[in-house]
Amino acid sequence: MTGSKMPVLLAAAAFLSAVMLTGVSHGSEMDLYKILGVTRSASQAEIKKVYKRLAKEWHPDKNKSPGAEDMFIKITKSYEILSSENKRTNYDRYGQTDDSQPYSSGRYSHRHDSFYFDESFFSFHFDSKNHRDFADRKYILHFNQYVSDVVPDSYKRPYLIKITSDWCFSCIHIEPVWKEVVQEMETLGIGIGVVDVGYERRLANHLGAHRTPSILGVINGKVTFFHYAVAKEHLKQFIEDLLPQRLVERVTDKNGFEFLNSWHELNKPNVLLFDQVPVVPLLYKLTAFAYKDYLQFGYVDQGLSETSSLQKQFNINTYAPTMLVFKENIDKPADIIQTKGLKKLIIDEFMSNNKCLLVPRLVNQKFFDELCPVKQFHRRRKYCVLLITGDEESFSFGKHEFFSFASTNSKDVIRFAYVYQRLQQPLCDIFMRYKDNALPPTQVVMLERRNAGGKVLFKPVTAWNGSDENKQHLLEELEHLQRDPSILIYDAVLPDLNNEFASVFVIRWIYATYDYLSDITDDILHNNCDSSDDNQSKLRAKDFTKAENGSAGIGITSSRLPKNNFVEVTELTDITYTSNLVKLRPGHMNIVLVLTDASKNILLSKFAKEVYSFTGSLTLHYSFLNIDKHSEWMNTLLGHVQDAIQTDANEGSGGNDKTDYTGYVLALNGHKKYLCLFKPVYTGEDLNIKSFEDKGGPTGGRLRSTSHDDYLLWKSSRTRNISTLQMHHKLDRLGLWMERLIEGTLPRCYIPAWPGLDKITPSKKMEVYQRRT
Repeated sequence: MTGSKMPVLLAAAAFLSAVMLTGVSHGSEMDLYKILGVTRSASQAEIKKVYKRLAKEWHPDKNKSPGAEDMFIKITKSYEILSSENKRTNYDRYGQTDDSQPYSSGRYSHRHDSFYFDESFFSFHFDSKNHRDFADRKYILHFNQYVSDVVPDSYKRPYLIKITSDWCFSCIHIEPVWKEVVQEMETLGIGIGVVDVGYERRLANHLGAHRTPSILGVINGKVTFFHYAVAKEHLKQFIEDLLPQRLVERVTDKNGFEFLNSWHELNKPNVLLFDQVPVVPLLYKLTAFAYKDYLQFGYVDQGLSETSSLQKQFNINTYAPTMLVFKENIDKPADIIQTKGLKKLIIDEFMSNNKCLLVPRLVNQKFFDELCPVKQFHRRRKYCVLLITGDEESFSFGKHEFFSFASTNSKDVIRFAYVYQRLQQPLCDIFMRYKDNALPPTQVVMLERRNAGGKVLFKPVTAWNGSDENKQHLLEELEHLQRDPSILIYDAVLPDLNNEFASVFVIRWIYATYDYLSDITDDILHNNCDSSDDNQSKLRAKDFTKAENGSAGIGITSSRLPKNNFVEVTELTDITYTSNLVKLRPGHMNIVLVLTDASKNILLSKFAKEVYSFTGSLTLHYSFLNIDKHSEWMNTLLGHVQDAIQTDANEGSGGNDKTDYTGYVLALNGHKKYLCLFKPVYTGEDLNIKSFEDKGGPTGGRLRSTSHDDYLLWKSSRTRNISTLQMHHKLDRLGLWMERLIEGTLPRCYIPAWPGLDKITPSKKMEVYQRRT
């Protein structure tokens, strides 16, 4: 019996061995050439071409078949091996498919929940919730793009770049944090980039990134690696550390005058941000970096007692951040922006409109090119009026009078500037050699640039001493120039201007060298980014407790909606008048509610409820005007559009001649100078008999004596509330009016110019009214 069983056992053993050998050899016998559909003699160009076609065909985002994910992985793995000469040789000789390059070796093994595992045993499912988001491809960088676009742009804004690959398991772990950081940083204007080493190994080597994942920052063309645990707060702090440390100056009552008066030396306008947070917002730092060549930035912490005089001097609102720009006149800001939750788009427009002084000094060729651009089209002519003067004290009066003359100019086609003859002698010699008489100490020249090669047309106008005769003569010449440009009778080719701030660049170079040496030291101590738990010990000695719960603790702006719905309503005053109306961006409108001190709380609450559903529009802004303070402005404005505001028997005025504007709403288009008018219409029901009936009074039209007495008592107490209800119902139809405004079907009343709003009002200018939902 034993002998009869032996052949059966041997046969079974042989069968199991064959099955096991088949299973073991299956993985190693995977034909990479067959997967890609190429021959073993295929060139690299052929392999790359086939791979691109197959990758598009089997990409999980496009191909939803059950086996698409596995096939895509096989295609990618096959290309990764066959596209490398070393790996392809090993595969052809030994059938070896294991990775041995720096991007793979040592990165596929991890310790997870006390278990050691190898990623090669895992099948990667392309689930956007758990895997690398393929939306990263919109940030994908290529070598040429990085060199030609990113590096030059990094002198205006920092870049945050992630180094990744398709076969990087650790990249998947940091993806949620990366995605959240990208969403927030992009709203602040930070550049984002992704380098896939499977496709851009040249760029990765150029950046010095030899592991995946790696995160690095680029600023001023310099690469800095992120060395700490991948958490939101750490990455935000990393961005702040990339920025130069001397971008924003802390300004108090002690150094406020010195800061504002620095425009003489720096030849730049000064920007002051008033806010109640002790830390300078990141958005403001980024703005200071972007415009560092044009503006000087300061920050005033309103929470400090040492800044109270500055706040009082400029009548600063404590309820919202306020940004002021000062030019030659340091006693009065040249422009103001004030709103809760400053956004990058608004700040950029504000800075672009105030990049230059009213009469700046020409200090280098770049500044000359921007201030006096080359003529492109006939209707885009730009004329420059140049004062050639000296830098001694004796010339200060003439310069001051030239500034005074330029301040009256309201035409954008004319730019004013001055130049010191001693510092720009070659330029001045060309303009002044055409004078036949003895050279005056100062000279005014009108010019127009004709090409980028330096050719200009010009005319010396007058010797300048700041007298009234000089001003009148210059005014007549400018009017003549705009009628007849041919009066520019001289032509010449100008040399490039001397760079008067060369010494400043030497100092900057010293600072940059110091930062560079510090980064080299830091890189020696660290070796790229590592997101594993082993790197937790490398955290800075700084508290980042908010990173644990994912709270967003940055800045003055957020891409998320607030938890409590609200309508932001800003008071229209002499401080906010220019930014909220006169210089309102094209396409934007300000919806202004007219009220009084007595009706303020009632109307603002109702106003907020009526316009709440329209607050999603980025082109609508909301304000209120106190008619008790600005009745003259209201009368002047509506005086231009009397036909549109024919009131019904002096509504709400009790027969008086004076019109009651309480409850009026104005939709003001500052750019096109027109308004749409909403007049309140009371829609409430009878406040006497009907309300008494609702309270249980008798009906049928007859009142018994006892009931009549009750009615009189009720009416006496009710009268006090009638005016309140009437005021509340004034805005009942405002929602319908807003819908017509959005549709563009409301009549428009055009005005020649916005009247001035000169009255100074109290510092409280903003009320935020919550709408409970």
